Amino acid sequence: MNLLDVENLTLQFDTDEGRITAVDDVSFSLAPGEVMGLVGESGSGKSVTAKALMKLNPRNAHYGPQSRISLNLEHGPVDVMALKTPREMAVVRGGAVSMIFQEPMASFAPAISIGSQMVEQLLIHSDLNAKQAKALSIEMLDRVGISDAATRFNQYAFEISGGMRQRAMIAMALSTKPKLLIADEPTTALDVTIQAQVIDLMKDLVAEFRMGIIFITHDLGVVAQTADKVAVMYLGRVVEQGPVRSVIRNPQHPYTQGLLDALPKLDDLGAPLRPIPGDIPSPLERPSGCVFHTRCPKSLGRVCETDTPGWSDTGPDHRAACHLYHPGGQT
Repeated sequence: MNLLDVENLTLQFDTDEGRITAVDDVSFSLAPGEVMGLVGESGSGKSVTAKALMKLNPRNAHYGPQSRISLNLEHGPVDVMALKTPREMAVVRGGAVSMIFQEPMASFAPAISIGSQMVEQLLIHSDLNAKQAKALSIEMLDRVGISDAATRFNQYAFEISGGMRQRAMIAMALSTKPKLLIADEPTTALDVTIQAQVIDLMKDLVAEFRMGIIFITHDLGVVAQTADKVAVMYLGRVVEQGPVRSVIRNPQHPYTQGLLDALPKLDDLGAPLRPIPGDIPSPLERPSGCVFHTRCPKSLGRVCETDTPGWSDTGPDHRAACHLYHPGGQT
């Protein structure tokens, strides 16, 4: 049984300029002990999708009527979309699900010490007493590479560096040993040594607790190191998904190919970088048909401009939403 099933997730926001679509008909699943990378450019809808799993998006958010999010726990399935009150949401917010946010300073109350915040969440979401919660919090701070963890435990977020805040936030999210961990760019502010420690820690926890992880990043190198499978997002839609080695070694969608072509080539350092031409469109000017057709070097013309592509199987558990793989298109 899957730990998480997301079906037809659509999310829109009311703005002063009108209602915009941020996530459009996204579906994926995650098994216990599995790591899924969610990749794409800034503005592709990765973080909005992740926050939807805990219903953390603001009040101007509107979920599509066909949207389904199911979390399968030991005591039975939880229909996340049906949760309404804060008490009901406690099942997924900090209980069975934890999230490492992209901005660490926004995750800590500035007037409360880091240790007090870590202990408080453990007292709420576990059976530990205050002494046990403190000991576990210091242990987790140490495990993510924070030196003199007992001292840092009593400090405030503004007293430590950005990279250390990032690690403290990771320690806080991991300390409750959630069933599902959502990691939104968790290693962005870290140097490569600490980044490796954090990645190894996540792998250890996956093996130890069968924790599922959704790893949001734009760094395909990190995805290759950590993920079992990957979903590629562009302008709110998943355009390709499959096993991470298959997607990276044999990308099928032109957008995925463009992301990989934009990476520096270590075997040819003199080669010029090849960015994807153009910019990601504004959600207010969302293209019809295939959302990538305005930047696609392989566009088939009218069919890409008018028709939304369906899914095509391109390998074992590997599929792409592209007209190139439909009858009449090129393969």
